[in-house]
Amino acid sequence: MNENKRTFYQTRSAHSAFETRAEENGKKYISGYFAVFNSEYEIWPGAVETVADTAFDEALSDDIRCLIDHETRLVLGRNKANTLTLKADSRGLWGEVEINENDQDAVNLYERVKRGDVDQCSFGFDILDEEFEDRGDTVKWTIKKVKLYEVSIVTFPAYEDTSVSARKRQLGEMKKRSIEAWKHKTLKKLKGEA
Repeated sequence: MNENKRTFYQTRSAHSAFETRAEENGKKYISGYFAVFNSEYEIWPGAVETVADTAFDEALSDDIRCLIDHETRLVLGRNKANTLTLKADSRGLWGEVEINENDQDAVNLYERVKRGDVDQCSFGFDILDEEFEDRGDTVKWTIKKVKLYEVSIVTFPAYEDTSVSARKRQLGEMKKRSIEAWKHKTLKKLKGEA
């Protein structure tokens, strides 16, 4: 773990090539990637983030739901109920949710994905471990380990304002600590202590 660990719920979004399939027994499924590993995405100009291929290693045995647009009242499936399957492979976090034919919201979403009207996703999590890199003109965070709560099929993915604000605040604090450390080191040198 690093000293910059944050533990508050966040979301990240991405475009995914979701697929629908129907089996002969009538069961319907939506599947696709909820996260892609090692792909940088811009948080704001000069700041990027990526998800490491280790991020979900210890997270997939938790109780995770698949939602519509992060709405907790619109549950499509749940891994503990065996209606949601999640696995991490070399590309990213892949998932498949079984559609409940008796849930009109789920059926409507299935049809929207099938037509290509909805094809984006997101996941909700807490960061347990991450790395920070100052590249001079840009900064980069690499999310290495998460506590995963949910994955969502979304109409409009967005990097939430709260997450952007948190990253900016974190960067400001890191820069402030760096300046304070430099001042302390320089003062020691001037006094002949270093």
